[in-house]
Amino acid sequence: MAYSGAVAGPPAQRGSEQIADRVYRRIAARAAADALAPAWHGRPDPPYPKVSALYAHGRVRLTLHVELPFPCDVAELSRTAQDAACTRVAELTGTTVTSAEVIVDRLHPAGLR
Repeated sequence: MAYSGAVAGPPAQRGSEQIADRVYRRIAARAAADALAPAWHGRPDPPYPKVSALYAHGRVRLTLHVELPFPCDVAELSRTAQDAACTRVAELTGTTVTSAEVIVDRLHPAGLR
C-alpha cells in the first residue's frame, strides 16, 4: 500500500510526540559538561556529570550530580552547570524545565586524582 502523502487532519488531532527521559538526561549532562570544561582546564579526564530527569505534565525536572575541581567557586560553577543544562534542554526540546537541582558529589583538589 502506497502512502498518498495526504494529511489526516489538523496537528492537534493527529497525535503528539513523547521525548524519553534519557534524551533529557543526555542533553543536560552534555550541556553541564561543556559548561564546566573551562574549570577543568589543565587537568586530565574531567568527570562527566550524571543527570536524572523526570518528565510530567509537559515539564521536566532535572537533578545534576557533578564533581568539581578544587579550589573553585562551588556556587558559581554549580549555577553555571544548572543554567547551561536548563537552557539547552529548553532550546532543543521545547520543554519547560521547572527545576534543576545540582548536587556536588566530590571536589577534586589540584594535583591529586
